[in-house]
Amino acid sequence: MTRILNHFAALFCAVVFITASLGNGKAQDDPYALAREPGIHLLMRHAIAPGTGDPANFELGDCSTQRNLSDEGRRQAEAIGARLKDNGVPIDVVLTSQWCRSRDTADRLSVAPVEDAPFLNSFFRDRGSADAQTQDALARIEALDAAGEKAVLVTHQVNITALTDVFPRSGEIILVSRNENGDLESRGRITP
Repeated sequence: MTRILNHFAALFCAVVFITASLGNGKAQDDPYALAREPGIHLLMRHAIAPGTGDPANFELGDCSTQRNLSDEGRRQAEAIGARLKDNGVPIDVVLTSQWCRSRDTADRLSVAPVEDAPFLNSFFRDRGSADAQTQDALARIEALDAAGEKAVLVTHQVNITALTDVFPRSGEIILVSRNENGDLESRGRITP
């Protein structure tokens, strides 16, 4: 009797292990498969731009006053765009912060038309605009969902963390969808 119980216990454990392993395998094993699904958007931190924050003389319309992509960052953005295309991720629009490092990243992805999205601008220096910008981002994603469109949203670490509680690396993509409350839920990651 003990031998039979041990056999059933081992079989039960194997079934539980296999079920857990298969659970959300698509998202874990192939983030590009998840990225292709309807309702999933790609929330991306701009590519490598050495340093933190911006110089004291920062001006939005003048890239010479900003922290910009390095040569490595430019190559990184182009490689990320190539991987998205190679993996068949359908992108309708790339929305971007107006900061030069974000705009340069968005342009170098070369996956869809690029639009400025001021709600994706960094609020690193002005935390007072964080809530309004976050609500504007959620509203735009809701509109994208209603239109059946998929977007890459190129922005900054502080914006991504406010939306998802995730602290992304440069060039990292957080795969997100809206939950039943209308908030963003992190569903997976594409690492640079």
